[in-house]
Amino acid sequence: MNGYQDGRPRARWRRATRILAVAAAMLTGSAGLTLALTAGPAAAGASPVTRAALAAPAATSVSVGGAHTCAVLADGGLWCWGSNYSGQLGDGTTTNRSTPARVGTDTWAVVDAGTSHTCGVQTNGTLWCWGSNYRGQLGDGTTTSRRTPVQVGTATTWARVSAGPAHTCAVRTDGTLWCWGFNRTSQLGVGTSPYTATSPLQVGTATTWASVTTGFAHSCGTRTDGTLWCWGYSSDGQLGLGFLGSQVTPAQVGTATGWTGVQAGYAHTCGIRAGTLWCWGENGYGQLGVSGSYQTAPVQVGTGTTWSRLGAGSGDTSCASRTDGTLWCWGKNATGQVGDGTTTHRNAPTQVGSATTWTGGVDVSDHGCAIRTDGGLWCWGDNSGGQLGDGSTTQRATPGQVTLLG
Repeated sequence: MNGYQDGRPRARWRRATRILAVAAAMLTGSAGLTLALTAGPAAAGASPVTRAALAAPAATSVSVGGAHTCAVLADGGLWCWGSNYSGQLGDGTTTNRSTPARVGTDTWAVVDAGTSHTCGVQTNGTLWCWGSNYRGQLGDGTTTSRRTPVQVGTATTWARVSAGPAHTCAVRTDGTLWCWGFNRTSQLGVGTSPYTATSPLQVGTATTWASVTTGFAHSCGTRTDGTLWCWGYSSDGQLGLGFLGSQVTPAQVGTATGWTGVQAGYAHTCGIRAGTLWCWGENGYGQLGVSGSYQTAPVQVGTGTTWSRLGAGSGDTSCASRTDGTLWCWGKNATGQVGDGTTTHRNAPTQVGSATTWTGGVDVSDHGCAIRTDGGLWCWGDNSGGQLGDGSTTQRATPGQVTLLG
């Protein structure tokens, strides 16, 4: 794809995604699982016993893709739902699902949903990917798309993974960083070559990587010393290095330490440092949480010092939770993905409801999902592929609870 401004190909890609999502047949049943959607106010008014029943089994992690969602439950089961045109749900079909379907019978530690592929780490440390593979983003040595999980190599030391639109990066327990897939903009961090990598390539020789996140044309990661590093193409300043252009290998963002989390959006990035929130890159929808144009270096969002978790998938919206359990979102809101009951774009963090129990994971693209203290999973925003899991394709501008009854 060429170009990164308003006329960039992502608009065409997103339109095509939605057309495919709506055109595909919806499968609204899922054996062994009953799912209901409870509106926020109704759930808030339920009795403690009712709420406890509705919340079981608990979700421990959630990730949203272009038009699909995956979650790992407390028993290690992996469930996916939504658009499935490339097999990204991992259920062996290309049929959309508006209710969750379990992915095999293995036990999983973490999952990450890319635009049209998904990757996850099992509890035994093995790494598996499935879905679209036209740029080698599954890492299985081919460019063949997969409808069920395929193992990435034979290593059993994978700790975490990030699936982007067309490339994937992962960290092993020894602190090494590996990336594969599309490398047109040097987003793999290994230089300008190869153009695509169908198997994992080690990024440098450092053994202190703690996390990694993938955007459209860039990637970022934190190290165990609290430093932040980014690489790839900085069309709008999303690398945070103070310039527009390419950085073919990881480069440190400033000199600060204390970075505890970072999330790459489509062409923007946000990070948390010592409880403060910082964003940089494209700002056409207010996704940096501040007014004004793009930023080539991190700019602080407000003056708060209690930010704890971030979510900013491959889109133009960001979400974060605070230590008091509140959830805040900002940026693009065309499909209600800010979760504030409107479709008005927001250039400052806007609280999602009044709940103070958002202490689990959060992720957002054109739809958002987050986990509360009781393990309850809530989703909102675009639902063109059934990614909200409520048995419909109707979008929601406020969170609705995805109730999993085993």
